[in-house]
Amino acid sequence: MKRILYLHAGAELYGADIVLLELLKNIDKRKFKPYVILPCDGPLVAKLKENEIEVDIIPYPILRRKFFTPIGVLRYINDYIKYSKIISKISIEKNIQIVHTNTAAVLEGIYIKRKLKIQQIWHIHEIIVNPRIVHKFLSFLISKYGNYVVTVSKAVKEHLESTGYFKNDIKVIYNGVDNKIFNPRNDKEYIKEEFNIPDDNIIVGMIGRVNAWKGQPDFLEAIDFVLKRNKNVYAMLVGGVFEGEEWRVKEIKKKIKSMENSDRIIFSDYRNDSKNIHSLYDVFVLPSINPDPLPTVVLEAMATGTPIVGYRHGGICEMVKENDNGLLADVRNTKDLADKINILVDDGKLRKDFGKNSLTRQMQMFSLISYIKNFEDIYEGKV
Repeated sequence: MKRILYLHAGAELYGADIVLLELLKNIDKRKFKPYVILPCDGPLVAKLKENEIEVDIIPYPILRRKFFTPIGVLRYINDYIKYSKIISKISIEKNIQIVHTNTAAVLEGIYIKRKLKIQQIWHIHEIIVNPRIVHKFLSFLISKYGNYVVTVSKAVKEHLESTGYFKNDIKVIYNGVDNKIFNPRNDKEYIKEEFNIPDDNIIVGMIGRVNAWKGQPDFLEAIDFVLKRNKNVYAMLVGGVFEGEEWRVKEIKKKIKSMENSDRIIFSDYRNDSKNIHSLYDVFVLPSINPDPLPTVVLEAMATGTPIVGYRHGGICEMVKENDNGLLADVRNTKDLADKINILVDDGKLRKDFGKNSLTRQMQMFSLISYIKNFEDIYEGKV
């Protein structure tokens, strides 16, 4: 049995968190024994324990912008050495044989790999556009210290390869979602009642953490056109925020309050019933202003049988086949985004056909079974 250490950047239940959870829940426990160390507490910890997966919390530093100052660099180096030694000691005690680092923002796997002389699988979910120097620096480290480098999409792979550091092949493993959890049959009626949404209305929505690039302001600009044109449409945004960035939520609420049709715009903090939220939406929108590597929320929407609208960049271009299961708009062109939404709002048969195609495409290309098997093959050295 191979003992695998997993390092991750947080403990919430957004895209990369959910993807990691599904991997750990479903890998063959007769062959692999997972052990997870997270830098903080959160709902992911509870979910791991609920599934009898061993997890500890050690506050190792994550590479964030707050460290991009002279004092921040010194603090990062100090904490990196301190906590890497602690993780290394535990890994030796637990006879760890592989370290699986689930993000470009965690570098402690380098220390563990070198100290224990074991392989590191580096699973990259990010497309880092700015600062460019950070992208180059992390790409160099990933190419040098990742025995296997896995990306969630071709878009991420090409972004890494553009640095010229990668001599060995980068493997693309598409994320998968559990169709037993995300499917068109999930209950949505209680959400309609909660927010007083009439039965005959079309619901256009997004789900995503509120940050600088997920595109909530663009969504609101586009939906303003849609709501003015269609009196039978509701809009919904769901997503929490990083600690210390609560001001972003205040800005969104302020913007919504100023809009002409604010009575048909719903904003909700993070919810734990995303499978039901997806079932509620008639059209799912991904308005990320930076290229999103392979947004799990889009896969969840596809598994629920929902048509997709988004900007034409990043991993969504591999998930959406235009004019088949979704429509893509010019990047940062909110009028074009609104026009694409309106096409689906206007045509119920098109929404139904696109939704059906979304589910078919997800099951063919982004199944949980193939996602798990691909990683098991890497752990066993079959690739």
